[in-house]
Amino acid sequence: MNEELDLIFDDATEHMDKTVDFFAHELKGIRAGKASSSMLDSVEVEYYGSKVPINQAANVNVRDAQTLVVQVWDRSMLGTVEKAIRNANLGFNPVNNGEMLIINIPPLTEERRKQLVKKAHEEAEKARVGIRNIRKDAKKHIERLEKDKEISEDMAKLAYDKLQDLTDEYIKKIDKRLEAKEKDILTI
Repeated sequence: MNEELDLIFDDATEHMDKTVDFFAHELKGIRAGKASSSMLDSVEVEYYGSKVPINQAANVNVRDAQTLVVQVWDRSMLGTVEKAIRNANLGFNPVNNGEMLIINIPPLTEERRKQLVKKAHEEAEKARVGIRNIRKDAKKHIERLEKDKEISEDMAKLAYDKLQDLTDEYIKKIDKRLEAKEKDILTI
């Protein structure tokens, strides 16, 4: 096509990749009833005067499908980390045995599973909107090139079609990840 069009598509593809990656990261935070160390990624701990992610203050490991173990690097911080986990509104009740925190992951109720699926759908819609916004920005660039007579009307039409195909491809990636997460959440 045109060098500037190539740059527009490269930029759009890069941003769409980042949007899908961010969506995948958000889905990891939605628990599916099985223990995962990423379940505590959103927890921030007051650590020597500053808020840090829990993984900068402790190791979070999976003991079994229903149990997480949090080994705090500085034992004097056990209570602080325990409080941070409780205050994160994740529904976890850590047990402090003096050396580490043990978190039993309660089985999900049917109602809770439906809430989690709804949250996954909300995150998917945010990602789809992000993809469509990237398409809109790229379309504006193509329109500007056409208006400035840097590309022909036919070339612009081909670029719009290619942009729509790219958008559809990334929306399918989001839908596929959502479908997998929904299946994971609903599987007992």
